[in-house]
Amino acid sequence: MFSHVTLGMDDAEATRRFYDAVLGTIGVPPGVTDERGRLVYSHDGGRLLITRPVDGQGAAAGNGHTLGFLMPSPEAADAWHTAGVANGGTTCEDPPGIRQATGGRVVYLAYLRDPAGNKLCAFHRIS
Repeated sequence: MFSHVTLGMDDAEATRRFYDAVLGTIGVPPGVTDERGRLVYSHDGGRLLITRPVDGQGAAAGNGHTLGFLMPSPEAADAWHTAGVANGGTTCEDPPGIRQATGGRVVYLAYLRDPAGNKLCAFHRIS
């Protein structure tokens, strides 16, 4: 459904360190800085762009916004979470684990905030 997602950042090196680590756990190559100074991650036809806000103000995480990443297994979600915490992210919500989702689905979720405060989720559908 989406071609790309863009998030804000303030500290390019902290952001690169964090996203290279967490996305590397699911096979995404390291980010590339484009001609506009945006950090770009490309994988399976999608793109994640992380940039300093164009209005010159500081980056601000959206209240109620969460960007979810598909995980191949609960172990991959745990590795993603561990890499994030070790590289400048902070855990949020409940600890990684199994949750009951709408429609009777069972999912495994792990939540982090990146160095700019953007909320991220590792998502694996169990049933």
